[in-house]
Amino acid sequence: MEKTVVKAFRTLEVLAASPKPRGITELSAQLGIGKSNAHRILTTLTKLGYVKPVNRGQYAASLRLWEMGAQVLLRLDVKRVARPYIEQLAAKTGESVHLSVLDGCDVVYIDKIEGAHPVRAYSQIGERAPAYAVATGKALLAFQPDEVVQACARNAKAFTPRTITTARRLMDELANVRRGGFAINRGEWRATVCGVGAPIRDSEGRVVAALGISGPADRLKPRLLHKAAPVVMNMARNVSREIGYRGA
Repeated sequence: MEKTVVKAFRTLEVLAASPKPRGITELSAQLGIGKSNAHRILTTLTKLGYVKPVNRGQYAASLRLWEMGAQVLLRLDVKRVARPYIEQLAAKTGESVHLSVLDGCDVVYIDKIEGAHPVRAYSQIGERAPAYAVATGKALLAFQPDEVVQACARNAKAFTPRTITTARRLMDELANVRRGGFAINRGEWRATVCGVGAPIRDSEGRVVAALGISGPADRLKPRLLHKAAPVVMNMARNVSREIGYRGA
């Protein structure tokens, strides 16, 4: 299995670097594999959308590779641009600040600053959390296609009594996020942690990341979360503008 994956990646590298479509015979010779093996790999890569047939018996890399690379570059750019606003948000609120991106039904924290308070919510860069149960995750899910949300709801499980685990409730919650421009975590991932998050948009208006604060539930009560929401949204808008968003 591992050798097959390596060969598939090598095939993609060759096709991505080639100025013209390549046939099975020359690909198998360059990769040092049999024609039948090369054909199986190309068939699989075609089904996955990474390769496309061109002419008869020739193949080329699809734009899927470019799209994936562009997303990686965008994440790096968002992280760089967002850093000063993460620092400002931490200074203004005293709470821990997260910059998150969506990966399936999870959020991944790609940057964070710990809060100034002695009692705070602990997490790590690279850590994952269920998107439907945290503020930045809901800020991201609210702008995904319905089928993505439905898939997340089907696999949702309760972490606390407040976790949303049904598609109907999640859809209603995300509709509120779209209307208000921010999302709230009411102790849905960890019972003792609450937070508020807002979406970050790219130059095409797509929601590509989210910025949020989190802290102990006994400090971040509903009134304080709603008070902090405009500050979080403003910082998220500033990041959006700097990466090219020109919408309202």
